Amino acid sequence: MTMNWRSMLFVPAAAPQRWAKAHTRGADAIIVDLEDSTQPEAKAAARAQAREAVQTLHANGATVTVRVNNDPAHIEADLEAAVVAGLTAIVMPKVESVSELDGLSAMLDALEYENRMERYTIGVMAVIESPRALERITTFAGRPRLIGLSLGSEDFALSLGRQPAPLSLGLAAQTIAYAASARGIMGIGMATGIANFTDLDAFAAEARRSHAMGLTGAMCIHPNQIAVLNQCFGVSDDAVAEARAILMAWETRLDGVVSYKGAMIDQPVVERARRLLKSAGLA
Repeated sequence: MTMNWRSMLFVPAAAPQRWAKAHTRGADAIIVDLEDSTQPEAKAAARAQAREAVQTLHANGATVTVRVNNDPAHIEADLEAAVVAGLTAIVMPKVESVSELDGLSAMLDALEYENRMERYTIGVMAVIESPRALERITTFAGRPRLIGLSLGSEDFALSLGRQPAPLSLGLAAQTIAYAASARGIMGIGMATGIANFTDLDAFAAEARRSHAMGLTGAMCIHPNQIAVLNQCFGVSDDAVAEARAILMAWETRLDGVVSYKGAMIDQPVVERARRLLKSAGLA
């Protein structure tokens, strides 16, 4: 399955007052969260609300994912609660090995069968949250069901013993972007923390930097961040106009290159323009 999510908004499964209206916020996908937003003693109660959250959000037109706990004590019950018609993907945190993804896929196989879904109906977003996982990324980046790789910036920085900032996270963000691009899947994340929802100019600057690194979108914790991500990871009107002008100039060429705005345009430049228009649904 091919998807292009610029923004993914977290909402706690145990907070119906938040997920009930999450579909109105403009995010490309919603993450119903059973992991960090829920204390251990509240996991069962949150799980009981996750199914309703998925069903309600889907009925309201949202693309719905669920972040489960990558923990043997919780994951089976999390998946049983989450897998229902309308679920698009599981967000799997703290992935470090092929075996974790293969085990998750096997559990999803069984649940899809029980729920009369076609196999591979449910995708997986693998979250990279440690240097160990980053070292191993090429071993699991192409596993079945994987629709995206994501940088868990806060936990990755914690593993590294540094603040979540471009100097500490830049290489991880770009590695994830490259691994995702090589496999035609989403590269989700930012080379900084995602907790800032008040200084939106600073947040936008980091989103643009992350987009330039090759990432395709990011997760966010507050509705204020959604429009910023949609703009910074989206295709602007100026970019569309530029791509169309490049293609028009290319059509008038007399040989293998053509000049446009004082620069030579060749086949790779033209192909980028075509892909940009395609990603915007205009070609």
